[in-house]
Amino acid sequence: MAIELTTKDCDALDDAELEEFAAVSDLQGAAFSAGFLSKQREEWVLSSLAREGDSLLGGMMFTLERIGGTPCILINLIVTQPKDRERELLAALLHEAYSRALLAFPDEDVLVGVKLISPNGYEIFNGLADVVPRPGHRPTGEERAWSRRLAKRFGLDHGLDDRSSLAVSDGEQYGYVAYRLQDPIETPCQEVFECCAPEDGQALIVFGWVMAEQLADGSVPVPV
Repeated sequence: MAIELTTKDCDALDDAELEEFAAVSDLQGAAFSAGFLSKQREEWVLSSLAREGDSLLGGMMFTLERIGGTPCILINLIVTQPKDRERELLAALLHEAYSRALLAFPDEDVLVGVKLISPNGYEIFNGLADVVPRPGHRPTGEERAWSRRLAKRFGLDHGLDDRSSLAVSDGEQYGYVAYRLQDPIETPCQEVFECCAPEDGQALIVFGWVMAEQLADGSVPVPV
């Protein structure tokens, strides 16, 4: 059965949908409660829900905005139901974000920013340019500045280490990419997560660039 994707304003999500969202997050081990998601509904702009028939497979809360004039796709959180089609689901959600970015920012390179607690979610950045952090790379001053900007936008600038992009929560729950948390894999980016202890409220602020021509011709690589 095909994945059916519906995108609408976050404030149009009803309580029943938030309960479904919370239930999927429990399966992934993220435990985003309906109360927490209700607060996120007020703070973020767009939501995408993916269904297979009547079953919710996952979803995303995100926004398209400019930071200092730079166009950005900021993904507050993603949740995917642990299933064989999890990678396909992530690809569908990313494709939706890129399609909307093309409409909002035609002919512009776009920064993509997320919060990750696991190397698995790093798949989001397959094929993107100048990803930070990345193995063996020492961030430039401008890249460190972007880590600070994004951490502030995500509300995680408390205790930020802009050299590693490691952000620390001040005790409040935060959203992140909850993807394949039940299916850890070895990846080349493993080393950049060695500093991250999610159990201590830590997450990595990860960002990269999708080029205007990639958006225009639909060639942005996504997990397959």
